[in-house]
Amino acid sequence: MKTVKLDIKYSEYSSLEEMCPADQALVREAIEAQKGSYAPYSRFNVGAAVLLEDGTVIRGSNQENAAYPSGLCAERTAIFAASSQRPELRDYEALAIAARDARGTLCEASPCGACRQVLAEYESLQGHPLRIVLLLADGRARVVPSVADLLPFSFAM
Repeated sequence: MKTVKLDIKYSEYSSLEEMCPADQALVREAIEAQKGSYAPYSRFNVGAAVLLEDGTVIRGSNQENAAYPSGLCAERTAIFAASSQRPELRDYEALAIAARDARGTLCEASPCGACRQVLAEYESLQGHPLRIVLLLADGRARVVPSVADLLPFSFAM
């Protein structure tokens, strides 16, 4: 037997102002995307925004359904919309995520396992990292350079 240690790397910013202007704008798009959330059951409103290589931003938000688990997370809504709307351009630079709880307070959200697997497949398809930008509860931000850092043992195609 051999024990292996797995390390992940990410950056944390004490405020959005520390981030590059493109990431700041993408986080603002994710915040705006929350307005399209349909979350009457969890009251957890999540917005996501995907930045394509040509500068286009496509938004998504979580969509719940009484027939749980028929709903869809914001991250998958955004990446599937990008793939559907721009099938000729499947080159994604970054995806930002922002969430609010039932009180409307910003809170930390990270992609669920299903979203991580979907994002990992798109990252693999494009052959380069997809950065994940997470807005944290206190206005800070975390940037993960690759989906592989969030899901190191993903299903392979």
